[in-house]
This record gives sequence, C-alpha cells and structure tokens, in this order.
Amino acid sequence: MRKLTWDEIYAQRAASPNRQQERLPIVTLVENVRSMHNVGSIFRSSDGARLRHLYLTGFTPAPPRPEIEKTALGATESVPWSFRRDAVETARQLKREGYQLLVVEQTTDSVPYFKADVRFPLCLIMGNEVDGVSDPLVQLADQAIDIPMLGMKHSLNVSVAYGIVLYGMVAKYL
Repeated sequence: MRKLTWDEIYAQRAASPNRQQERLPIVTLVENVRSMHNVGSIFRSSDGARLRHLYLTGFTPAPPRPEIEKTALGATESVPWSFRRDAVETARQLKREGYQLLVVEQTTDSVPYFKADVRFPLCLIMGNEVDGVSDPLVQLADQAIDIPMLGMKHSLNVSVAYGIVLYGMVAKYL
C-alpha cells in the first residue's frame, strides 16, 4: 500500500462516473452560524458529499468572502447554494416539497444520528455555534438527531458535527 499522488487522485476524479451523476437527495439548512471559517468548511463537506443544495439563513455569512474561501477551497463554486433570511419559512417550504427535516440538536427526543429513521429526500438543519438550532426549527423538525459525546465536552464544532452527520446520512443513502 502507498499514498496516491495528487496526479493519481485528480486522474481518478476526472474519470469517475460520479462526476456526471445527479446530486444526492440531501439538502442542508444552516441557521445563524457566525464563523466564516465554519461556513467554508460546511461548503467543503457539502461538495464532498454531492449535496443537492445548501441554504444559508439568518445572519450566516455568504460568499464571496475571503474568510469563507480559506476553508471552502473553491467549494462555493461547486455546491448549489442560496441565501434566505428566514430559516423557518425555508424549512416550511422544504417540508411542503417532501423533505424530511432532521435537526442536529440535543433535545429530549434526539437519537444518535446513526440510529435515525431517515427517508429521502432529507434536510439537515445545523444551528448557531453557541445557541444551536432555534426553538421554532426544533419544533418544525420531523426528528432530532445528535452525536453521542463520550468526553468532558458536550458538543463539537458545528462544521465538524456537520461532516460527521452528513456522511452518516450519505452512508444510509448509499
């Protein structure tokens, strides 16, 4: 075994049939995330998973911003995205379109993301670094999912949590 070179990685990606496939039936709604670096990382994970759409809502910063690009590394150009001021109305619209709303939040009824009963299409809802997802969105959600925390801290960085949960949902789809 050996690591692939950059040339080998790029050659594999260029020849991959996945480049022509439709995007996965997963969208993400990001509510009031403050850090532009977190937003950039969310774009990067979204690109890796071939996310259908990324909704930036509330006061979440949107491209073009150098601070977002620093961690997005160009993913703002490859991920379909839009900015919507009202997160709740955006979630209601997605629900009307048939999306299952999964709020990533610690609630009285949340289940570990890997035990979630999911159906596609689905919408992951990620919240603010300090306050989490707003109560109106929690109430609107079809299910609350979380990441079991085994250490002393009770949560992960929002972009790290997003990557874990997103790829957990990708695994359920594939």
